[in-house]
Amino acid sequence: MQSQVRGADILRVETALKEHGDALLRLSHSYLHNISDAEDILQETLIQMLRKAPVFECLEHEKAWLLRVAINLCKNKIKYNHRRRWEELSESLSREIPEDLSFVWDTVASLPVKYREVIHLFYQEDMTTKKIAKLLDKQESTVRSLLHRAKGYLKDELKEVYDFEE
Repeated sequence: MQSQVRGADILRVETALKEHGDALLRLSHSYLHNISDAEDILQETLIQMLRKAPVFECLEHEKAWLLRVAINLCKNKIKYNHRRRWEELSESLSREIPEDLSFVWDTVASLPVKYREVIHLFYQEDMTTKKIAKLLDKQESTVRSLLHRAKGYLKDELKEVYDFEE
């Protein structure tokens, strides 16, 4: 009986990888700026799912749980790297962003984490401010405020490259 449960759990994790793997990898890369570390976080997130075997109400809750685990693992990795005081060469993550917009995501990557994470979740993962607030355990008004400030910083940084209409 135990092997049947294990097989079902493995199948469940494989399905989660297919459904949410790209989103988890993009999110991890947005935190860590290193594809190798992002892949490690993806793997560790799926291992956590296998270990914990949580039960979800729907696919959306599963994705939120996986994103939350990945965020926590990324923050732990950042703390670990900061304590060790070393940097790895950053690698670019292949994503479906038109070449002419890559400078925007490079600018997003330079934002502090609190702004970068809300921008990523809002624009890359198409999450509402309500869902982001729940995922990050913040008030929805705080998320809207962080998005507003992040957009302001981006506008200031990108004003020379892109002609904004006032």
